[in-house]
Amino acid sequence: MVSIAVFASGSGSNFEVLVERSRRQHWPEPISLLVVDNPQAGALKRADRLGVPAISCRPSDYENKEAFEKELLSLLRKRGIEWILLAGYMRLLGSTLLQAYPWRILNIHPSLLPAFQGKDAIERALDYGVRWSGVTVHWVDEGIDTGPIIDQKPVLVEPEDTVDTLRKKVQFVEHNLYPAVVYKLLTGRIQPPDAQSAEEID
Repeated sequence: MVSIAVFASGSGSNFEVLVERSRRQHWPEPISLLVVDNPQAGALKRADRLGVPAISCRPSDYENKEAFEKELLSLLRKRGIEWILLAGYMRLLGSTLLQAYPWRILNIHPSLLPAFQGKDAIERALDYGVRWSGVTVHWVDEGIDTGPIIDQKPVLVEPEDTVDTLRKKVQFVEHNLYPAVVYKLLTGRIQPPDAQSAEEID
């Protein structure tokens, strides 16, 4: 059976929501693996509680990024992984994984891309004084949050918002948007860019 891996670096709240939604909606491809690059990641405890197998691979244990990703790729292939969902994974993917999974890797980002790409998006949005923040789900390419956008939802920034209050509002939207997008993808209501191109040629 083909299945999905979630990559995370932190607490794993999006990972847990994705797993719960996949089970409730009976996704055609289950989430069967959590991958973390930080052995202290809180996502590992969530995986244990949810009964999802997890692996922890520290990049510093490998000679270089290519060696690290080759090891990951071997582990993913052994488990029949067909899709990768990045959920708070704080590492830029390299060519090894991108070439092995063309248009099969998604990411969720806490801003209305292309605004505030990269780290600390919520903090930077507040510092800039934006009226609207938001959430974006996008395809992953070689850049930092530069892949084609799949869907976005805005989040109103109110004058009294702090980093913590805005983060909570953004996470609420993330926890609804990401599972919805993945489910549409798995059920054929969203097509990868290569499939869209093929339809245009036809």
